[in-house]
Amino acid sequence: MMAGDSRAHMDHDMEIGVIPREMKKLPKHIREAQITTDRTRLIPETVKKPRQRYVQKDGKCNVHHGNVQETYRYFSDLFTTLVDLKWRLSLLIFTLVYVITWLFFGLLWWIIAYLRGDLVHGDEQDWTPCVENLNSFVSAFLFSIETETTIGYGYRVITNDCPEGIILLLVQAILGSIVNAIMVGCMFVKISQPKKRAETLMFSHKAVISVRDDKLCLMFRVGDLRNSHIVEASIRAKLIRSQQTKEGEFIPLNQTDINIGFDTGDDRLFLVSPLIISHEINEKSPFWEWSQAQMEKEEFEIVVILEGMVEATGMTCQARSSYLDTEVLWGYRFTPVLSLENGFYEVDYNNFHDIYETSTPSCSAKELASMVRDELLFPQLSFHTQTPKAHLQDLLSTPDPQPQEEVHREEGGEKGGTNGSAASLPAQP
Repeated sequence: MMAGDSRAHMDHDMEIGVIPREMKKLPKHIREAQITTDRTRLIPETVKKPRQRYVQKDGKCNVHHGNVQETYRYFSDLFTTLVDLKWRLSLLIFTLVYVITWLFFGLLWWIIAYLRGDLVHGDEQDWTPCVENLNSFVSAFLFSIETETTIGYGYRVITNDCPEGIILLLVQAILGSIVNAIMVGCMFVKISQPKKRAETLMFSHKAVISVRDDKLCLMFRVGDLRNSHIVEASIRAKLIRSQQTKEGEFIPLNQTDINIGFDTGDDRLFLVSPLIISHEINEKSPFWEWSQAQMEKEEFEIVVILEGMVEATGMTCQARSSYLDTEVLWGYRFTPVLSLENGFYEVDYNNFHDIYETSTPSCSAKELASMVRDELLFPQLSFHTQTPKAHLQDLLSTPDPQPQEEVHREEGGEKGGTNGSAASLPAQP
């Protein structure tokens, strides 16, 4: 009896369009299958799995290099290796290099004093030591620090009767200068790296697709928070998407260039105020045949790269961000952020990421271009009282535009009972 009630409850849930709770206990391949009943067909809603980013929103590349066998290559470019280290490792190496150098040369000074007998006879009046007032390892270590850092307190001084000490002094002075040049140079380059400058370059959280000048365009916004500008700023974009070639080769992270004005020079930016970067979806665009429905099914990532020179330092700066397929919204535009005040332009960064919905056809750019071409080539097929341009604007603002032949056929039947052919149309006044 209870089994019958449970089955009846399940059938009732299916009839009203609710997936029953018992379905969760079934295996995944059965739960995701289509369930057919006498009253309706339930199709599970396709939910995209969370994808792993190739580039993080803050610009960090989410790629780790593993199983590197030729690790000696890192030491062939030691300077870059030291610069690329994290700050805690850099400070640790910086300290250890100096301490080890001082200890090493302090040990050599102590060995010289020990072999000459300065540690035993150093206090005698008629004895000339190699280094005055050097009578222990601690004093030798302090003399090494004074020599390498050129402090020169004047208490410990090398004498003329110690040729081996003079040679060691020259060696320590030369090697100490090399160590200072390398370590101070690494710290200077690491401090002056323009990575932090990229923190003040902003990218919008979302990318949008809407119509601009009768063409579908992919757009996102960039901005600079500082008053010092990025000189020779340029921007480019890449589409990261898995692809299978005609020969059957699978490319997991194929990179396709997205043209955002390279041929026209629009990729060279004068980034004084926030700019909306636009990619026209044309025949050369990878989104040419993608409609709104198809784009919602695809899995891809758009990586955008902004490069330029920092005006204050002259060093090259690069900022990166990315947009997953779930972060590209169809039928939206960006809210304006620039307003004219009393004698200046003001940017409201509170609205930098804001978007608003706008009327956008859900067809692909290829279908939209075909509609526009038909409207321009055959304007005489339309009996609208509007001008062809106004009629085209109506088509662009329609979410699902009708095929042009059906529109003409319906209009022809209302006007004179024709079948919509050009030969049977009456002459236009």
